[in-house]
Amino acid sequence: MAPTTPTLDQVREPSDMRNFSIDQLRKLADELRAETIDAVSVTGGHLGAGLGVVELTTALHHVFDTPRDTLIWDVGHQCYPHKILTGRRDRIRTLRQGGGLSGFTKRAESEYDPFGAAHASTSISAALGFAVGRDLKHEDRNVIAVIGDGSMSAGMAYEAMNNAGHIGGRLIVILNDNDMSIAPPVGAMSHYFARLVSSKSYRSLRKLGKGVAKALHVEEAARRAEEYMRGMAMGGTLFEEMGFRYVGPIDGHDLDQLVPVLRNVRDGDNGPVLVHVVTQKGKGYAPAEAADDKYHGVAKFNVVTGEQQKSKGGPPSYTKVFAQQLIREAEKDDSVVAITAAMPGGTGLDLFGERFPERMFDVGIAEQHAVTFAAGLAADGMKPFAAIYSTFLQRGYDQVVHDVAIQNLPVRFAIDRAGLVGADGCTHAGSFDVGYLGQLPGMVLMAAADEVELSRMVATATRIDDRPSAFRYPRGNGTGVEMPDVIEPLEIGKGRIVREGSRIAILSLGTRLGESLKAADALAAQGFSTTVADARFTKPLDEDLILRLAREHEVLITVEEGARGGFGAFVLHMLAEKGALDRGLKIRTMTLPDVFQDQDTPFNMYEEAGLNARHIAARALEAMGQDEAAAERIAAALAAS
Repeated sequence: MAPTTPTLDQVREPSDMRNFSIDQLRKLADELRAETIDAVSVTGGHLGAGLGVVELTTALHHVFDTPRDTLIWDVGHQCYPHKILTGRRDRIRTLRQGGGLSGFTKRAESEYDPFGAAHASTSISAALGFAVGRDLKHEDRNVIAVIGDGSMSAGMAYEAMNNAGHIGGRLIVILNDNDMSIAPPVGAMSHYFARLVSSKSYRSLRKLGKGVAKALHVEEAARRAEEYMRGMAMGGTLFEEMGFRYVGPIDGHDLDQLVPVLRNVRDGDNGPVLVHVVTQKGKGYAPAEAADDKYHGVAKFNVVTGEQQKSKGGPPSYTKVFAQQLIREAEKDDSVVAITAAMPGGTGLDLFGERFPERMFDVGIAEQHAVTFAAGLAADGMKPFAAIYSTFLQRGYDQVVHDVAIQNLPVRFAIDRAGLVGADGCTHAGSFDVGYLGQLPGMVLMAAADEVELSRMVATATRIDDRPSAFRYPRGNGTGVEMPDVIEPLEIGKGRIVREGSRIAILSLGTRLGESLKAADALAAQGFSTTVADARFTKPLDEDLILRLAREHEVLITVEEGARGGFGAFVLHMLAEKGALDRGLKIRTMTLPDVFQDQDTPFNMYEEAGLNARHIAARALEAMGQDEAAAERIAAALAAS
């Protein structure tokens, strides 16, 4: 049953709440929280962060003239209440669904989303760009960046702050501190002081005091005394040193504090200012407050009990298979260590950490550091596994090149979320890792077709001590293959024939192998004998296998869950180099399309991408010169099976 929301019902966009009293804002915030909980119970998604910023979101849209004033959210995990207040309430129950609202801020979606986000620590840099653009155009508007304390673990945030302090233009940064208070509140005095230092009267008095101090030649002593007083009362020395005026900490759930402080900051003079707001992740919803992860990311759930819908039973997830095999390797080898960048649960390393707490390192949102930290461990003789989502490893690519590959250090990259990921859409899709890692000299690059193959790749990587290696695997459950008692490592650079045929060869990399086998069955039923091979390795390629496929078949189809310029491109390059394309071989490469795909179910996304069984079969038939009717017969047969 939907919550009763009489105050929220009056708000279609932020201008409708600008004249609200504090009491009305409190009611609005309570109803906004209830609406957010109810919406996410239907869709699933990131709940805890949004619940923590309900009052802050309400206050920001009340005080500032959005969208004229530019409001930028970091990451976007916390943006659901923002979307509800900015004209998208009628679509909020389409969050993360096909054709629905994005789970993150998105420029194409609303004028209230001036900058898209899904990776962390970008908001201050982007906001500074907006602020400088505003000043160059001689416009009068505010630019506000909201960033969480977790995102402050990434160096980019400090690079941006340092630059902002140097430029010195007007910029407002809201530090949403929902986990670790940089400077804990110290009661009523701290709150009073926060309001005081954000006010015009304080700044006027401060300016007068500076003049007096200068006349008396005691400027330095006065500066140090003020800095000490403010630091003792509320912290902020770091931010002050970077050129920001620090305000806070203030209670992010108390509108009596938030609204006047934000008004003071809005009406203040030029220069960057940081407002330190302390919030509670999952605030106002008991099950979220009680949970260890504060309901950071949830499936659909019962609003009354908080019980999440359990996934249907079935094979273990690839993530769990990786973690379990890594634990087995660590039990045999004391030098095996694991590194994650703020994703212990998402990468399965929480399981590793329970078994080997002293050998598991969570470095926070700091992928660049994670890679070079792993390089240092490898250089010192350890066997580091850096488990990082494909989309997040992009952030550490320079370090992969310079700190790992050039030095030929045996860092092992466990690349989770390879391929399309469903509800998180293009921002979290693992589309590019095959291309960007396959280019690197010395890299061993593998892709698992099923759970057994993934386990064997973990074992293989453990034994590669003379160069870097990486293996990729998707989000979601495995295929259900039976796991052997003993996991044998793979021979480097050797693929496998899964099914023998004679006319068509399908060469699959990764988990499209299942769809490739379905396509082969359908083709065989139509009289086209088909070989299916699992490449296993992008680098080094199994040249003998691929050349045999090219030599013995009329058609060769490569299939991969990655962007153009990846596995298929490497195969084509090798075949051209060997002269294997000179004898009339018909070859087709099947990749993700050259677009950023919006969120949907994984099946629908692969359907849109043209990488399901019917598309593979149709491509093979097209290469054989068959008409569309043949492809339609196969598609109908596959749909019926």
